[in-house]
Amino acid sequence: METLKKLVARVLNVDEKNINYDSSPNNIPSWDSFNSLMLVSELEKNFNVKFTIDEVMSVKNFKDIKETLKRHNIIEGVED
Repeated sequence: METLKKLVARVLNVDEKNINYDSSPNNIPSWDSFNSLMLVSELEKNFNVKFTIDEVMSVKNFKDIKETLKRHNIIEGVED
């Protein structure tokens, strides 16, 4: 299982060290609508979870991704 930061960095094609709680479409140019969908797909596949539309729409940054995984009781096994 990939770490969360590695997965996000891979999907967005950025260096892992550039991913932090404030990482978002506002400061990562490659985090566009298409890559947002790719990110959801990869997260669901990698962490064996299904997100609701409301959850997908509420994610605005990397911290929100972690919080969403936490609500699914997955965060304990997810490293930054």
